[in-house]
Amino acid sequence: MTLILQVEGVSKRFGGLQALMQVTFDLAQGHILGLIGPNGAGKTTLFNTINGVFTPDEGRIRFLGRDVTGAKPYDMARMGMARTHQIVRPLNELTVRENVMAGACFGHENQGLRQASIIADEVMSFAGLAARANQLAGSLNVAQKKRLEMARALAAHPKLLLLDEVLAGLTPSEIDGMVKTILEIRSQGVTIIMIEHVMKAIMNVSDRIFVLEYGMQIAEGKPEDVVRNPKVVEAYLGDPQMAKRLMEEG
Repeated sequence: MTLILQVEGVSKRFGGLQALMQVTFDLAQGHILGLIGPNGAGKTTLFNTINGVFTPDEGRIRFLGRDVTGAKPYDMARMGMARTHQIVRPLNELTVRENVMAGACFGHENQGLRQASIIADEVMSFAGLAARANQLAGSLNVAQKKRLEMARALAAHPKLLLLDEVLAGLTPSEIDGMVKTILEIRSQGVTIIMIEHVMKAIMNVSDRIFVLEYGMQIAEGKPEDVVRNPKVVEAYLGDPQMAKRLMEEG
């Protein structure tokens, strides 16, 4: 088993707030890790620490076997890490194609404009955005902007993709379509960590689930085991019958 990411005892404080406390996990290449927990649990802070927005106060982060603790987001992008954001951030005054090209230009392959345009066409077709290639990004609806955010990240040809609530605000049919896309991305060899509150979806796509509460790890393992963990039920699911329903629906 090849490990693509190793997070070792990572802690992060903001003044008196302990946002992360001794978080440790490994991620195997080609797997999907689901990251869940209540609002304010530290999930996005963990993403920001992994991809270089924040430097951990304690602990180490290794990506592709290399110690990247303290590296900047552009360093991580050049190494092959890409991400989406909980609040979508398209370049509103650029077209959909130009947004996706930006991902190719600033990814780890550092593509020129000609090749970036070719990659953008391929990725837009995959993401269901080809018909909107020349439309301004700012005119897209929420679901389309989420697909654009993902397409821009995919154009970087990442080895590791961080997805921050890509299903939030989508209709059930849009969620089903996005889940299918996520599984197709994994089938292409891309490793994924995804933060999500849509429990049925994340339980069905994840190889493993990692649970945070108040910045601390409270559970990790296979979805069917984590969802039955009493600590997870108490801290996050709230309803002891939720585990049974999730497993039946899955």
